[in-house]
Amino acid sequence: MVCLLGMAVSLCACNKATTPKPYAYFRITTPDTAYIPFAESAPEFKRYPYTFALSQNAQVKRRNEPGEQYWIDVWYPTLDATIHCSYKPIRNNLGKLSDDALEFVYRNASHASAIPEREYNHPEANVYGVLFDLEGNTASSCQFFITDSTRHFFRASVYCNCPPNADSLAPVYDYLRKDVIRMVESFKWK
Repeated sequence: MVCLLGMAVSLCACNKATTPKPYAYFRITTPDTAYIPFAESAPEFKRYPYTFALSQNAQVKRRNEPGEQYWIDVWYPTLDATIHCSYKPIRNNLGKLSDDALEFVYRNASHASAIPEREYNHPEANVYGVLFDLEGNTASSCQFFITDSTRHFFRASVYCNCPPNADSLAPVYDYLRKDVIRMVESFKWK
């Protein structure tokens, strides 16, 4: 009798459907930041035509692009994120360079919920630029370009090495956005 009762209870207990657990995201902690001048981060960067405040949590790598000697990647190893930076001298092509930079920004428009722009004007340093925050699940969360409008043009884009998910990457995006703003505000031509 006890065995039959035990089997009846166990058969009734198995009828309940299980509910799958939702995927969870890792907790991302961002490091504290201190800044050094980019030109002082390595001897080969002293001859570059620009400098800016560089996070000590980042590593700068020269990018080997044919014909482009001042292109760099600012890599954050703990966040697995990179700021891809390109430099072009202006040779009566400021309009084309600006249009190309805007095209790179608006390629992400279909995935962005908004693209607010922030203008930077530092006439004392001869630095003028625009910062674009790309909100939503975009491949690049932040982009900017800077120029002196006569000789130099600098463009940068922030990318994380993972599928874009604005909710789970929010701490990383916020951290990188602060570093990018610091980069833009401290930017100087040599």
